[in-house]
Amino acid sequence: MSIPRIMIAAPKSGSGKTLITCSLLWALKKMNMDVCAFKCGPDYIDPMFHREVIGIPSENLDTFFTGESKTQDVFEDFSRDHDIAVIEGVMGLFDGVGGISEIASSYHLAYVTDTPVILLVDAHGMGRSIIPLIEGMLSYDRKKLIKGIILNRISRSFYEVISKALIEDLAENEHDVKLLGYFEKRDELSVSGRHLGLKLPTEIEDIKDKLETGADYISKTVDIKEIISIAGSFVDNENYKKSDNYRTDLPDPDNSKAKKKEFTGKDICNFGITLAVARDEAFCFYYDANIRMFKERGVSIKYFSPLHDKKLPRDADGILLGGGYPELYAKELSNNKTMLSSIKNAIKEGVPSLAECGGFMYLHRELEDDNGRTYALANVIDEKVTYTGKPVRFGYVELSDKENRFLSDGYKIKGHEFHYYDSTGNGTDVCAVKPLTGRSWDCCYVGENHWWGFPHLYYPSCPDFVDEFIKMMTKRK
Repeated sequence: MSIPRIMIAAPKSGSGKTLITCSLLWALKKMNMDVCAFKCGPDYIDPMFHREVIGIPSENLDTFFTGESKTQDVFEDFSRDHDIAVIEGVMGLFDGVGGISEIASSYHLAYVTDTPVILLVDAHGMGRSIIPLIEGMLSYDRKKLIKGIILNRISRSFYEVISKALIEDLAENEHDVKLLGYFEKRDELSVSGRHLGLKLPTEIEDIKDKLETGADYISKTVDIKEIISIAGSFVDNENYKKSDNYRTDLPDPDNSKAKKKEFTGKDICNFGITLAVARDEAFCFYYDANIRMFKERGVSIKYFSPLHDKKLPRDADGILLGGGYPELYAKELSNNKTMLSSIKNAIKEGVPSLAECGGFMYLHRELEDDNGRTYALANVIDEKVTYTGKPVRFGYVELSDKENRFLSDGYKIKGHEFHYYDSTGNGTDVCAVKPLTGRSWDCCYVGENHWWGFPHLYYPSCPDFVDEFIKMMTKRK
């Protein structure tokens, strides 16, 4: 852990983490620092802001998906050779699995990576109550990781008043925590959202201008040099040991207790395999780590657009339909009859396929949106998806393959569900289990060469899933 690093976290969701993190990233970039970013948890959209708007590398870190040691390895490998790493937290600082456990929380990740935390407090509509709120967060910080505080959505005049009282309180209670500044409430810089979170960067008008303005502003009202100093304060921490010593009873993340297969992707991918990956405005939810796993095993990735292209790439040996917002483009997707036929015919002819969440919805007979309008889709699955108005089966899951087509007996792959649509038939070939509670249900359609369902999968949690799919593509080739 030799790179300067910092985490931006908050007591709750909606505190402004994305705006502040992106403004800070841009400010550091303007200081000619080689910065990389991470997002805590199973989030697709915030890394898009980091990569596509600010132009810096970004990766997900999730201790539920990869456990403690492997998460440390991911952090070290990805941040190597950069000047500084900034981690954007998720939800509230201590909100982990199921909202009731610290496991997989921002705090868990900060502990695992030995990262100092900057606590971002939304002070809008508050007075002196800010102080006991912060005191409570500090008292719950057993590892003393919180090292700085930024007050968000607060006026300059009130900050000048409350900052004196807050600094006195921090000193009186001997907290090794610094008040770093404030960020005023600025409606023109707001980043709007929708039911699955923030809008995509491409949907927000003048997003680059907004974040660059945010960077200029945060440089004036927040002590960036002190943040850099805090980020470097834990480098090569002598009191930190790279080991699994956090309180956790989650299942083994690496499937090390299961019997290993005799083949690997590198052994079987010798025939110029091409995976066609749907990527456009409707299908854009992909973990970079998932795509890298195919590339590292010699698979060629060819992106195509179910919205704009007329048919699949001719040389597709496999199809990956990821998540996204197909419901927002249902009319356009439905009108692209040649692409719908191309995908349906390819699957019918035996081309191996993976479909997750939005991609799973696309394979249905029809979709009914939140206004009751119905659109015909690929009709690979003779069922209908409809808007429910609320999150369905929200959260982390562990998945096992009943017939061992993709996963050998004893293997499990991890993922998460986050969708407001549901199907009249979700499949019964996979058993999904909630961590901690153990609640389970059947889901997904799995066959000799396909896996389709609502869960978003994190492939590095079970690399053999990818190897098995590559084996299917190779056989098809």
